[in-house]
Amino acid sequence: MTKQLADLEGKVAIVTGAGGAGGIGAVTAHVLANAGAKVVIADLPGSNLLETALALSDQGLAIKACFADISSEEQVKALIAFTKDTFGRIDILDNNAAVQNHQEDVLVGDMNAAFWDRVFGINARGTMLMCKHTLPVMIEGGGGSIVNISSGTAQGGDFFATAYACTKGAINTLTRYVAVQYGSRGIRCNAIAPGLIATPLVNALLPDPVRAIFQAHSLTGKLGRPEDIAEMVAFLGSSRSQFITGQVLPVDGGIFAHVPTIVEVAALTGGAAAAG
Repeated sequence: MTKQLADLEGKVAIVTGAGGAGGIGAVTAHVLANAGAKVVIADLPGSNLLETALALSDQGLAIKACFADISSEEQVKALIAFTKDTFGRIDILDNNAAVQNHQEDVLVGDMNAAFWDRVFGINARGTMLMCKHTLPVMIEGGGGSIVNISSGTAQGGDFFATAYACTKGAINTLTRYVAVQYGSRGIRCNAIAPGLIATPLVNALLPDPVRAIFQAHSLTGKLGRPEDIAEMVAFLGSSRSQFITGQVLPVDGGIFAHVPTIVEVAALTGGAAAAG
């Protein structure tokens, strides 16, 4: 990755769910730090968080690690205190941490209520707790930018990821409420709704035919990269986006911008429909 404009110089950021090498969280931490920010990365005990932090700090980036289960209010408080004690302030919060399990996340009629509660406890409750305890520190420092990672799965119904998608719908609403309630105190809050991002985990678990379907529906002709989400987080954390708040911004290659039948119609017409 090339050195970026240092438009985040002097900023302090937290990125949750950043333990996986090559994942969206770890790449986001790299992009933020490369743009001048000091970054605390967080993930669950037992994750590869320390290895990820070491790999980033070995590149000369200002990265610190703190284990935290964001569904625990006490651990969230400890993460916020660690960040303030280490770097003195918090300017950017990237709520990236989430849990999903497609084998358990099934149809509503088959849903295990304990699994539903666990997913909401981490994705929705955890995001709320991170906002709750970061807000006072941001306000004390003159303001800040909260970026919640939502998902395109919240944009329409499907046969999988039911609980996960519903938590992301809750995050979309939470984003608007935080933006409204704290905008006058210098807080901006936005959400990013990624499409299918080709992380190492996605590449390992998702069969090629399924990835091909998503790629066919991408107006760019390709799947997203973790860098695509990371760059949007950096933009929303910077002064370049100072008039943007309360928004859910798709970063999905345009998969929800077209009518559902376009791929099949284009195939029947030899692409004539797409070409106009």
